[in-house]
Amino acid sequence: MQDSTHETLVIIGSGPAAWTAAIYAARANLNPVVYEGEPTPEMIPGGQLMWTTDIDNFPGFPEGIGGQEFMDLLKKQAQRFDTRVVGEAITSVDFSQRPFTLRPSWSPPITADAVIVATGARAIWLDLPNERRLAQSGGGVSACAVCDGALPFFRDKVLAVVGGGDSAMEEATYLTKFAKEVVIIHRRDEFRASKVMAQRALTHPKIRVEWNTTVTDVIGDDFITGLRLQNTVTGEESELEAGGLFVAIGHTPNTAFLGGQVTINEAGYIVPTVPFRTITNIEGVFAAGDVIDDYYRQAITSAGTGCMAAIDAERWLAHQGDA
Repeated sequence: MQDSTHETLVIIGSGPAAWTAAIYAARANLNPVVYEGEPTPEMIPGGQLMWTTDIDNFPGFPEGIGGQEFMDLLKKQAQRFDTRVVGEAITSVDFSQRPFTLRPSWSPPITADAVIVATGARAIWLDLPNERRLAQSGGGVSACAVCDGALPFFRDKVLAVVGGGDSAMEEATYLTKFAKEVVIIHRRDEFRASKVMAQRALTHPKIRVEWNTTVTDVIGDDFITGLRLQNTVTGEESELEAGGLFVAIGHTPNTAFLGGQVTINEAGYIVPTVPFRTITNIEGVFAAGDVIDDYYRQAITSAGTGCMAAIDAERWLAHQGDA
């Protein structure tokens, strides 16, 4: 390919996993290039932490730190070691032979000896205009109770959780530590969560359930003050006063661009071929962060797997004689 550029290591993504991988790879003299993606209605470069106003659970920040500031610091640290950054997404890949071929959004294709996929997963939202606005502005709407629930903003308030699976049960139970009351809003008359998780939520004195109910609007200008609800059986509408909304209806891993060449599970997450490693079914392709994690989904765990992926890639490239 005459117009293509060849790279030793390409990192796809721009969350904690990608930048941590870049830091480790750059310090190992792999000269990595990061394709950080482009803004879309669903995601922006930097991932879900770009919508998080305060991060209080990442070690090393005793006073907490804003999500956008945190991601900017990670990026700058990677660039300090001469990581190159391209503001494009990788739209498709060809992993059928080495060097691999990757196609950016508008630039010519590039080739790479090794690739780290750290594209994360995006939260599934309710698609209500005020929901997304308040989530982005720090107005009390979140897709991660473990990330945000302990913030002073949510303490001693009525908090709503939308969902009916294990994640929703976990979020609701976790929030009882801080909330005055937790209201689970579920569109059906029974949970799809496991019996153990459902029972734990149903028997908790701080949790009550609005069955057969959907959220039709989020009320509030600068901050959420309540929810408009509709009963799915009777059509009856009502309002719920609430100081926070946690949407727990799932995540979609950003793996479609891989074209099925990397092994994924039924939910779309990349499946490493070796436990506690970042190796995929394609030699030379590694994965890190929320794109392989449907359980923890935390910045600190993503960063950890980013470190692991860089080390795995470095050792693999050295074995191949490429590093």
